[in-house]
Amino acid sequence: MQPINLTSAEAAGRDLVEKVQKASGVDVKACYQCGKCSAGCPVGSAMDYTPRQIMRLLQLGLVDEVLKSRSIWLCAQCETCSARCPRNLQPDKVMESLRIEAKKAGYEAEDEIATFNEKFLRSVAANGRLYEAGLIIGFNLATVQPLKDAGCAPAMLTAGKLKLFPHKIKGKDAIRRMFEKAEKAEGER
Repeated sequence: MQPINLTSAEAAGRDLVEKVQKASGVDVKACYQCGKCSAGCPVGSAMDYTPRQIMRLLQLGLVDEVLKSRSIWLCAQCETCSARCPRNLQPDKVMESLRIEAKKAGYEAEDEIATFNEKFLRSVAANGRLYEAGLIIGFNLATVQPLKDAGCAPAMLTAGKLKLFPHKIKGKDAIRRMFEKAEKAEGER
């Protein structure tokens, strides 16, 4: 493995780091690496770089590693990292900004992550909120594993944790318009 020249890496990554900081409103250099964000992250064990490591890579200007990482796509945007941060930084906002920059740079999520995200958003757009059973079935069919979670369904249905039909909400048209507006803005980029 060749050594990394951090001075040149920091200089090369400066533009992207500044874009991310502006878009997220987070000064990544203010992170002092306490690790509380990573300790509480519910998907940290599946990530290649924890939220703390993402912040450190940005501090060092190693933007290619960040943009190519699975972590930015796996982030659940649950805000646990932000709630635990003693500096009131918001790593979840950084992750969102990084996803946008990764797309602009031509990096995409792995197929399964992209499929899950697409099915999740389509469920919310169609129903006004997440329809869990529809998401599970749609994702499993799209990834050619139709019976993957079937064994869990009876217990979840019995416990009331899973509904057979989507919940109807008021204002579904407003949510649909919001999605249309977001898709239009995405197309204009």
